[in-house]
Amino acid sequence: MIGYLKGKVKYLDPEYVLLEVNGVGYEVVCSGAAFSRLSGVKAGEEGEVYTYMQVKEDGIALFGFADPTEKALFLRLTAVQGVGAKMGIAILSSMRPSELSEAVALADAKRLAGVKGVGKKTAERIILELHGKISADELLGSDNVGGRVSAKPSDEEDDAVSALMGLGFTKQESARAVERARERGAKSVEEIIALALRGM
Repeated sequence: MIGYLKGKVKYLDPEYVLLEVNGVGYEVVCSGAAFSRLSGVKAGEEGEVYTYMQVKEDGIALFGFADPTEKALFLRLTAVQGVGAKMGIAILSSMRPSELSEAVALADAKRLAGVKGVGKKTAERIILELHGKISADELLGSDNVGGRVSAKPSDEEDDAVSALMGLGFTKQESARAVERARERGAKSVEEIIALALRGM
């Protein structure tokens, strides 16, 4: 399986990117975040994508993502009945990983159904099957704004999110509060929780 590619950006199209790796050109269907990152690379310069290779009777396709967190969300999405690779890419191109995680956590089927090609029943099925299965990593994870990937949550952040959830706050509320506390300079679990509670 091809899980990662790094090579020269030869061509960019809204449908795919062509990456030259050791003299071989790979066509990769990219998420919005991955496309945005690669579009900032000048032709002939190197770019990279995390990939998922789909093998079907009618051919092989490569799908590209900005980082491992986004790829993990794609794999969770496509494990849901009725959600194929193209729909998974469409969802991730319309919503940042944190927005998708938030929609699932809040059971916001209307928001998911707003993505082209995703009907109400499919949106409800996605929420039903993924609710409770998306960790704090996804909630605090990459938004890939302007090609920037935010850092993976530390153990302290994960512990703080768990602690706040234990106090009765939702996963989304806890994750947001911890993120704000980190931005204000909190480092230890105790500091993060203290600042997060003040901001609740």
